[in-house]
Amino acid sequence: MDIRKINDSISVSPQIKLEEAHELTQLGFKSIISNRPDGEESGQPTADMMCLAAEAAGLEFRHIPVVASDIGDRDIALFDEAMKDLPKPILAFCRSGTRAATLWALSQAPSIGEDTVLSAAKSAGYDLSQLRPRLSSTSNTENMSAKDAKSSTACDVLIVGAGAAGIATAASLLKRRKCLSIVLVDPSERHAYQPGWTMVGGGIFKPEDTVRPMRDLIPDGVKWEKASVAAFEPDHDRVVLSDGRRISYRMLVAAPGIKLNWSAIEGLEETLGRNGVTSNYHYDTAPYTWSLVQNLKGGRALFTQPPMPIKCAGAPQKAMYLSGDHWFRQGRINDISIQFHNAGPVLFGVKDYVPALMEYVKKYRANLNFGSKLLAVDGTRKEARFANTAADGTVTEETVGFDMIHVCPPQVAPDFVRDSPLANQAGWIEVDEASLQHKRYPNVFSLGDAAGTSNAKTAAAARKQAPIIAENVLAVLDGKSMPAAYDGYGSCPLTVERGKIVLAEFGYGGKLLPTFPTWIIDGTKPSSLAWYLKAEALPPIYWHGMLKGREWLVSPDLKKTAA
Repeated sequence: MDIRKINDSISVSPQIKLEEAHELTQLGFKSIISNRPDGEESGQPTADMMCLAAEAAGLEFRHIPVVASDIGDRDIALFDEAMKDLPKPILAFCRSGTRAATLWALSQAPSIGEDTVLSAAKSAGYDLSQLRPRLSSTSNTENMSAKDAKSSTACDVLIVGAGAAGIATAASLLKRRKCLSIVLVDPSERHAYQPGWTMVGGGIFKPEDTVRPMRDLIPDGVKWEKASVAAFEPDHDRVVLSDGRRISYRMLVAAPGIKLNWSAIEGLEETLGRNGVTSNYHYDTAPYTWSLVQNLKGGRALFTQPPMPIKCAGAPQKAMYLSGDHWFRQGRINDISIQFHNAGPVLFGVKDYVPALMEYVKKYRANLNFGSKLLAVDGTRKEARFANTAADGTVTEETVGFDMIHVCPPQVAPDFVRDSPLANQAGWIEVDEASLQHKRYPNVFSLGDAAGTSNAKTAAAARKQAPIIAENVLAVLDGKSMPAAYDGYGSCPLTVERGKIVLAEFGYGGKLLPTFPTWIIDGTKPSSLAWYLKAEALPPIYWHGMLKGREWLVSPDLKKTAA
């Protein structure tokens, strides 16, 4: 090996062989940086091969491929980030070592000066004097805005949002390629298993069992930026954080979730969590739902569902079914008037599941009100105001008294998504429904609740999408065609009574996509086994499977090609 030491932190060399990784360990190196694009010449080891060889030798590895004539600011930022993150000393290589030395010089000149980097490179055998104009420009720019430059970072893959979709995607990416530099941006201190909140509202789960510290869930090897995103700048391959810092990326995966628009309902925020007003869509109020259900002896119980799209479209009626089941078991069902106010036109969007659900609507004596949109809640007077749309389009308003009301809030994309170049006309991130790639920015992908796809917004959908995103992101990084396609799969376990569930599983266009054969679980009928799946199996599958990159029953079919 022709290793040329620049300083105590870094040396550079021409292409190294796979079998030389162990020798580098013996020489005291801790990390390797490859600056060669894959396939640059015949017989060249790929980055994945080098990553495996480095790992086997106990070395860290980072791939920052560049073409000598086209080294951009993002490449320099990526190299600078690697210099900060990787254990030292580092060996950086390319075909001759020149690109590696060039990247080092360009990334370090702002902090140690152009004369110092040129002298160090020359001592190592690399005359980079032709870089002086660029080095000088970089140094001057840095001196003028040192604060901004010091606070900016770069990565291979930037993931916005550490919910179910974001963490699962990070885990699936690292499962496939351990050498990726991944940054995950999310301000939350805790992570919630939100599908469990319906069960909290039904007295089945304890609220504390549905949350865990975020720091315990971020995959090893992923850098967590505990911050909020203020803006997307896809034309510059970067995002802006709320504190002004910028993160550059080669690939962006946007999974920022959905905004619960509580303020869209007049008076709701002032009374939520008291005066009989509750919601399973909030960690703090889901226990209040169960308290109200237990203590209600008679009167009127309202359950509401806003216009679509919303996360887990079955959740508003799940609250109704579990409440009705308790009152039925307690012999109170005849004393309580249940009303379901749905802004939409049907009980459930996939007709195959409606007959089973209607049996429970009858059992609990629930009155269905379609085209009924909640406008306002007055907690002190215990009144709710609805806009009712008739078949001919006529809209009338109605005020209904209640003893308890379970509210599902209207939902929209986060503000910084709606105001960004990534958004479609409806405010969601504009992606192809099969590949989940952005329609205008090929190095941007999106999944989860904020993606502009027509599937049901559920954790099950994100679980299916994450490995598809991982496959397609890596393919685009490698300049290859995307191998995986999403069929719109989503699942909604409808808790129709304690101990039984109608397991709705479907894809684009309402096509049924059952995981199990009907002789095991017939999703169109209430099932005790489906209840066991929801109550006992799915939480550990979520915590220990989905968030760890274990793709049980959701590994993508790579024979399919995204449209």
